[in-house]
Amino acid sequence: MGLSLSAYFCLVLSGGWLLWRRVGHQAPGRWARPLHLTLGFTLVGLVVLLLSIGIVGTLGEFGSLGHSLHLPAGLTVVALVGLSAWSGTRIHPTRPWARPLHWGTNGTLAIAFTLVTWTGWQVVQKYLP
Repeated sequence: MGLSLSAYFCLVLSGGWLLWRRVGHQAPGRWARPLHLTLGFTLVGLVVLLLSIGIVGTLGEFGSLGHSLHLPAGLTVVALVGLSAWSGTRIHPTRPWARPLHWGTNGTLAIAFTLVTWTGWQVVQKYLP
């Protein structure tokens, strides 16, 4: 989870850099967009990995899913990361709707990450002595 949050934070920084340069009518540098895309795809991979670990671990321990709010919070994060990745790849001057969708999704993702972290901590507390 820590790597996912770190990737998200780095995406905020690189996306902020891209926005700042764009608003200033300056080129962001040849490195900025590939870095942002790489971080984004890394976040997608990490979230899917966490989803897999969570499902396998929960099924192995309890035999079923849905024992806490962590499942819906986690599925929300997975859906938002997917929507963010998809909308980010659609950003183009011919698709003016994609950038605001990408930004809005990422703002909502910050809230969802907070919720999944909080509910995940509650789940972890069940296993600690």
